[in-house]
Amino acid sequence: MLTLKLITEETERVVAGLEKKHFDGAREAVERAIALDKMRRETQTKLDATLAESKKYAAQIGALMKQGKREEAEAAKAEVGQLKELTTQLQAQMKEAEDELTRHLCTIPNIPYDEVPQGAHAEDNRVVKSNLKECVEGDTVGNWTANPVVESARLPHWELAKKYNLIDFDLGVKISGAGFPVYIGKGARLQRALINFFLDEARKSGYTEIMPPTVVNADSGYGTGQLPDKEGQMYHCEVDDLYLIPTAEVPVTNIYRDVILDEHDLPIKNCAYTQCFRREAGSYGKDVRGLNRLHEFSKIEIVRIDKPEHSKESHKEMLEHVEGLLKKLELPYRILLLCGGDQSFTSAICYDFEVYSEAQKRWLEVSSVSNFDTYQANRLKCRYRNAETKKTQLCHTLNGSALALPRIVAALLENNQTPDGIRIPKALQPYTGFDIID
Repeated sequence: MLTLKLITEETERVVAGLEKKHFDGAREAVERAIALDKMRRETQTKLDATLAESKKYAAQIGALMKQGKREEAEAAKAEVGQLKELTTQLQAQMKEAEDELTRHLCTIPNIPYDEVPQGAHAEDNRVVKSNLKECVEGDTVGNWTANPVVESARLPHWELAKKYNLIDFDLGVKISGAGFPVYIGKGARLQRALINFFLDEARKSGYTEIMPPTVVNADSGYGTGQLPDKEGQMYHCEVDDLYLIPTAEVPVTNIYRDVILDEHDLPIKNCAYTQCFRREAGSYGKDVRGLNRLHEFSKIEIVRIDKPEHSKESHKEMLEHVEGLLKKLELPYRILLLCGGDQSFTSAICYDFEVYSEAQKRWLEVSSVSNFDTYQANRLKCRYRNAETKKTQLCHTLNGSALALPRIVAALLENNQTPDGIRIPKALQPYTGFDIID
């Protein structure tokens, strides 16, 4: 969440940032936060004064008793008793004020960086790079259309999956429901090959592999911003009050909740492979067919914890890592800088990676790489100690998909069709153990 220091000292910048994200009632939300903070501080002042006065009277009681001034001592005791009652009331008011302030701050999204473009919808996102010659750098998505990689007609991945017996969507419906496919034979081996390839590439780039739980408590969901903002999109185990993770970002980043790190240990670079679970409530239509939108899927996530002055460099390195994976997989891709209105609740800046689906004639998002500035760290109370001053300050957190498997599989199947079968990219062949699906 945004810090009170930022809200109170840079109010107009915060309001402008929230408006850039198209957050309704931006000024009202900021003014309410300031008012709640003022109320909290006023209550704290009253509480401190009451405690000081109570301490003063308590110190007088012993001296009065020694002097034989029993009546005055009893009067002081009565005064202390009244002050204790007032202290209890003020402490309750203080807690209520703090809780109300925290609840309100949780409803305010992060503000975008200056370089984030204006815009309200996905069509306003800016294409910053592509390996297709038709792309013009700086064009918005709404003004740019990709030409097909190959002119010949192509089968969509759900038909290829059936043709080569790679994925059984109907069997998944029987076992669990729509959005839970069953991978078979070379389809399962392709999944496993991609997982190992992505993890090995992350290790080569200096990431430490983590194998976290795939269920988390509410505090973890709150720490990274999934709760309360996306509560309806998470699967909830009500009896135990646990949530199935939508991404490894949640458990891996929460490793550093309530932790003070040493400056010399930064940046911290972790990666994790997990199953991910998303309810995707309200999703329907042709865009969710096949692997396009699932309730359960595999994903490798990269997470960084860094110092503020180095986080932009970390973000750049993460973008280069994801781009390198797509190059090695020989896929047509583009990189988008998301506009303010299309950014997530918690991000300060986000780049999306999309691969081109030859059969569907459209782009499929396969990764989002975000810098959250101090927004998550403030929720997590994730700090580091300066080596020279020994003072603590909030870290910056970053994360990205490297990569999400379903749409990568879809693009690999669709873009690598040949008369003899589906060609496997060279970089992936040592992991699959085969060079073609036939």
